[in-house]
Amino acid sequence: MHLVPRRRSPIRRLLRPRRLVVVGLCLIAVFAVYIGYLDFTIRAKFEGKRWALPARVYASPIELYPGKKLSTLQLSEELTALGYRHGTANDPGYYTRGNDSIDINSRPFAFWDGAQPAKRFRVSFSNDRITGLTDLSTDQSLPLARLDPLLVGGIYPAHNEDRALVKLEEVPPALLKTLVAVEDHKYYEHHGIDPRGIARAILANMRAGGSVQGGSTLTQQLVKNFYLTDERTLRRKLVEALMALLLDAHYSKDEILEAYINEIYLGQDGNRAIHGFGLASQHYFDRPLQQLSQSQIALLVGLVKGPSFYDPRRNPQRALARRNLVLAELAQQKIIDSTTLLRAKAMPLEVTARAPAGTSPYPAFLALVVRQLRQDYSEDDLRSEGLSIFTTLDPRTQRSAEQALDTRLTALEKQRRLPAGMLEGAVVVTTTDNGEVLALVGGRHTRYDGFNRALDAERSIGSLIKPVVYLTALMQPEKYTLTTLLDDSPLKWKDHGSQEWTPQNYDKQFHGQVELRNALAQSYNISTARLGLALGVPKVIDQAHRLGIERTLPPYGSTLLGAVGLTPLEVAQMYQTIASGGFRTGLRAIREVVTPAGEPLKRYALAVEQTADPAAVYLLTAGLQHVVAAGTATGLRAYLPAELNVAGKTGTTDDLRDSWFAGFTGDKLGVVWLGRDDNQPTGLTGASGALTVWGQMMQSLDPEPLQPAIPETIERVQIDPQTHLLGDGCSGAIEVPYMRGSAPTARAPCAGRSPVQAVKSWFKRLLER
Repeated sequence: MHLVPRRRSPIRRLLRPRRLVVVGLCLIAVFAVYIGYLDFTIRAKFEGKRWALPARVYASPIELYPGKKLSTLQLSEELTALGYRHGTANDPGYYTRGNDSIDINSRPFAFWDGAQPAKRFRVSFSNDRITGLTDLSTDQSLPLARLDPLLVGGIYPAHNEDRALVKLEEVPPALLKTLVAVEDHKYYEHHGIDPRGIARAILANMRAGGSVQGGSTLTQQLVKNFYLTDERTLRRKLVEALMALLLDAHYSKDEILEAYINEIYLGQDGNRAIHGFGLASQHYFDRPLQQLSQSQIALLVGLVKGPSFYDPRRNPQRALARRNLVLAELAQQKIIDSTTLLRAKAMPLEVTARAPAGTSPYPAFLALVVRQLRQDYSEDDLRSEGLSIFTTLDPRTQRSAEQALDTRLTALEKQRRLPAGMLEGAVVVTTTDNGEVLALVGGRHTRYDGFNRALDAERSIGSLIKPVVYLTALMQPEKYTLTTLLDDSPLKWKDHGSQEWTPQNYDKQFHGQVELRNALAQSYNISTARLGLALGVPKVIDQAHRLGIERTLPPYGSTLLGAVGLTPLEVAQMYQTIASGGFRTGLRAIREVVTPAGEPLKRYALAVEQTADPAAVYLLTAGLQHVVAAGTATGLRAYLPAELNVAGKTGTTDDLRDSWFAGFTGDKLGVVWLGRDDNQPTGLTGASGALTVWGQMMQSLDPEPLQPAIPETIERVQIDPQTHLLGDGCSGAIEVPYMRGSAPTARAPCAGRSPVQAVKSWFKRLLER
């Protein structure tokens, strides 16, 4: 009989002693390799660059000095906007207002030129001007005081994590004690995991039939947040425990605690995640971590358990109960006494009504900042190196621009029975002397980070191009002056390769011979087109480029009347060069960039280039002032006094699709566009639409009068408006500026009849030379 050998099952073969040893050794080897991998992972991230820090973008700081035009009400509004509180507390961030003074406890801040400590000082006022600054600790006068700037946003990493890093020695001891007591009171005794704590948690959860208690140590929580995910599996918990042991073995308790304090997730601000106690302190209380009270610390520590569930702004009752539970735990562990407990529990939550700006309240301006930064920095650097960006934004001007646009659009829609929300708009405001962008509004929904019309809406600019034509002419004083007569009769023109062009005036009339300055003031199309054609379209286009227009303009006659698409920012650049007397300065939104260590990285210095004859620009400015005084922009009288001598130009495009106004005072330039996103007619001219926004905005800003310096090559001459000749002594004679040698030499019949007047006029002109 043949016996068939019995086959051993694979399991039994595997359980042979020798093979057991081999398998065991293999498992140990695999485990060792895995531990090595975990160890490498832990050290690589913990010792490397732990977090991507967003760039923080600040507005221009408010500077206070004797003589500054500012009322007590305006400074109070600025302090409120900065988050200062009205009250008598001696802590930084408070102020008190008297009849003619305001006492301020300023907050410390690291500016680009060094750190500025907190300071108590008094600002005295008279007739809506600052008359003095006094240091209240020394009773000495101050020449200047500077307030910490408004944070207007950040440039965040792709995952939108935001945090303000703090060192362990900067963290209040009360917070450390509270955190350890509530989250892991054996923290300084265990080695990364707490087996007893885990056992207690398991038992409690089994009794409750669900997860009611966590057994994770602070080290395990850090591992989960820093290295792992929120996945709830046994495998992830085992990995978490292994990594916690390794982390505890490599690093000190203080190093781990510091990392935890900066890593832990503590809330949400829109799409921005609030990480770490440093930023959470600002987010919830608008104050530094070092200034928190015991009750505020208890609330922050209580949020660790569930930042969303216990959100003090959305769920204040839950947050209050959680905070008081933390305080009770502190008392039970004898970290605070009963008196402190009762006092802290009696306190309200003290959370600010709204979070300080993180997701920017000014997304349109922030977009301009980012575009300018990208010329010098990589996207990764902007989102991870923790740079501080100091910008030119003036919050007061920004608020005025936003409010004027919103209220005027609503009023215009109501007046014209247009559907609400049909009209859109954009505003750009700059300084006239150095091209700093003070405000930028990209649409009527100012908090919406959507289509930015100030930067991206390319709309026909209509008559806003005309000053370029007239400047080109005035740079030829031997041919053109402000009183040169232009032909405003019917015109037919044909460019090569295009259809015949027959421009019309807005009033469909022809005005015969008109003075150049009146043709500009009344925005006559035909006389402007004839002038531009006589000068040569390429020459006018070249002048537009010299004023700051960088894009290619079509070499057609219609370009002379603004049949070109430009953005409001491009228009602002063009008018900026005019407002600054012919000196082109690139529009700037950034002043300084500083590293997290406070070291200046780049200064955006002023770059100026003369691109037009200042004397010709002076004459053009006089012409633009004539537009406001007697032309299409006389509607500004409803908003601003004539003594401001505002210079400006209205712009209206075909079928009333676009309404523009660009103008400047002694210190501010503003460009406003109104229209529809679908480019359909609005029924608005530049005067009936954009001008009203501009006027209301400037009215609230109390601008300086426009008094341009008179170039040496300019003389002012009395002209008879009837004959356009020298009119000394003539009734109704007007004073007109000319480049020397270009004024009329012939005398009007009404001039020179009085020898005395003739001599006086001769001496006057002699003295002006």
